[in-house]
Amino acid sequence: MEINSLLLNVGILFVMMLPGVVLKKFKLAGEDFGRGLSNLVLYIAQPALIVYAYLSCESDFSAIWQNCLATLLLSVLAHMLFSATALALFRRYPDGRRRMLRMTTIFSNAAFMGIPLIQSILGSEAAIYASIYNITFNIFLWTLGVHLCTRQDGEDMDGDGDSDIADELLSAKKHIGREVSLLKLLTHPVTLASVIGVILLVTGVNVAALESVGLSLVSDSLAMLRSLVAPLSMVVIGLRLANMSLKGAFSDTGMYLFLALRHFILPLAMVLVIKLLTIVGLPISEVASTVTVILASTPSASSATMFAEKYNCDATYTSRLVIISTIISIASMPAVLALSQLIL
Repeated sequence: MEINSLLLNVGILFVMMLPGVVLKKFKLAGEDFGRGLSNLVLYIAQPALIVYAYLSCESDFSAIWQNCLATLLLSVLAHMLFSATALALFRRYPDGRRRMLRMTTIFSNAAFMGIPLIQSILGSEAAIYASIYNITFNIFLWTLGVHLCTRQDGEDMDGDGDSDIADELLSAKKHIGREVSLLKLLTHPVTLASVIGVILLVTGVNVAALESVGLSLVSDSLAMLRSLVAPLSMVVIGLRLANMSLKGAFSDTGMYLFLALRHFILPLAMVLVIKLLTIVGLPISEVASTVTVILASTPSASSATMFAEKYNCDATYTSRLVIISTIISIASMPAVLALSQLIL
């Protein structure tokens, strides 16, 4: 049932890309239109979706805290696994491409695409776990992600003439402090919305409680805003799809390695990690593992393109990787979920 629902919802999301393509092809959207939509989703609609997920959760915090902790643990392990693998590979590619191949391999579209998918397939409680996963995502994005985009070309910390994982980690420690503040991490919209949601859940504030004191306007407004996340985020991708050039794409060996890692090898490796954890006796529920598998197997993060534009890291190439990854995910995500259910 989950696989069928995933297929349906991924299909719907892809249909939602078409308005973006039409707007761009017929010159009905300016150059800054996509950036404005992205900001609307990131700063307004997505936080509304997360807060509403906590408000509409029928379970109290005492009933779901174990799933929250399990999802947090799995999200950290997933990002560590993806990061270590990406940093070990892509060494022979030019610096700009190497950075973005690693970036797009590590970071999934766990927020823009993942949260509305989880909400549609598994419900509001699962969307809470998706928000927990995205806290880890944002910590890695604003530390390691910033490092990948700002490190010096060919930086070698041990002087042996070649950059390895140890070099990358030492370099990351050196450069992250220049670009990232704790305040930026703590004030990210997803993090703030998750903190507000936890407070509401712990204090027992929910949709029914708001309605009982005449504040249904708040919950109804949040419900309407959350419905913007899926269509608008896909319209943004459609705008980029309309501009994508496939020239030289199919001769890019790095792209094939990236697609194999992003869509199959690493998500399935994470499934094996979850299986191992359950064998040793950790209490990981089916919903926590399903949320993790779906979010880990979503296509590359649209944030990668935004970072590439901000830090001048070959945004055109990065956008191509993200778009092709998004197209591939319509088949890869259901396949990974089906295999995970067989394994787990």
